[in-house]
Amino acid sequence: MPRNKLSPKGITESVAVNPISIGWALCVADHLSFRGAARELGVRQGAVSRRVQQLENALGVSLFERSPHGLKITNAGAQFIQEVREGFRHIEHATRMASEAGRGSRGRLIIGIQPSMGAGFLRDLIQVYSRRHPHVAVQLVEGAPPAEHISLVRRRHLDVTFVADTIAAPDCDVAPLWNERLFVVLPHGHALGGRTVIDWSDLHSEHFIFRQATCDPVLCERIIKRLAAPFGGPVIQKLDVGHETVMHLVGIGQGVSITSEATVASSFPNVVFRPISGGDETVQFSAVWLAENDNPALRRLLSLARTHAKQERRDGSSQSNRPRSGTGGITLSLAFLGALARKLGLST
Repeated sequence: MPRNKLSPKGITESVAVNPISIGWALCVADHLSFRGAARELGVRQGAVSRRVQQLENALGVSLFERSPHGLKITNAGAQFIQEVREGFRHIEHATRMASEAGRGSRGRLIIGIQPSMGAGFLRDLIQVYSRRHPHVAVQLVEGAPPAEHISLVRRRHLDVTFVADTIAAPDCDVAPLWNERLFVVLPHGHALGGRTVIDWSDLHSEHFIFRQATCDPVLCERIIKRLAAPFGGPVIQKLDVGHETVMHLVGIGQGVSITSEATVASSFPNVVFRPISGGDETVQFSAVWLAENDNPALRRLLSLARTHAKQERRDGSSQSNRPRSGTGGITLSLAFLGALARKLGLST
């Protein structure tokens, strides 16, 4: 006699109660015949009959009423068949979901962002990834300082964050991906607005407004060093506000700011963008993630990001080999040429 035992959840387990026996019972229920079930299963009729009988003995109920005229499903059998069919559907669904999650085609991805998504690399990356993996829920997190995003990655509250590569990221993997040119943000009518390019030295006496959340200490120190003058320097105000608010504050004449290339594609009232020259006019952005994070959706995003970065470098290299136009040697990515054509005019 098979030995029965009680599982931790109170379900009686037996060698006779197993997926194969249940599957054979379902096949018998479909055919209402041991012979028909045996033919479909490719086994002997006696084997099917014995296995179903062992299952009935283990359950303590008759699933089928046997008579010379054939089989009939009992009331208990009908209830059992209905429940196990539903259970098998759940198992099949769970198996499919687990398989898709393992391949990275389903799941969740939490991404920290620092640069603007107005245009450029990050916008393109997330757009392409979401199109290729529509069943992965992408959640974006912004508004915190870069160092805090790194901390969230280390605590597994973020899968990955995209920050300026000047940020220290202990215990994390870092992949430099793309560069963006720095732009000065000016109010309409500003004295420097008539120039197509602005040197750092032109900004020594300006009042600057920065977002506290995006003011990477190393990057801010680099900017302050560039803006320093022999007899003083600019006023730098750090505000706990959003990116859009900074743009509007500039637009109403409260000061000027510095932003990266991706922001240029966005439109803000009474604001003009001018590229900065004189060295240190680009910033590199990197992906930062925890090496131990085994989220397959993350691995697919990182793979796509690396591929996209290589393509951008190839495109940039081919562009740099072409004759330059008379713009003071400035080379910008193709993604921004249309926006810059509008933004770099003398009127906005």
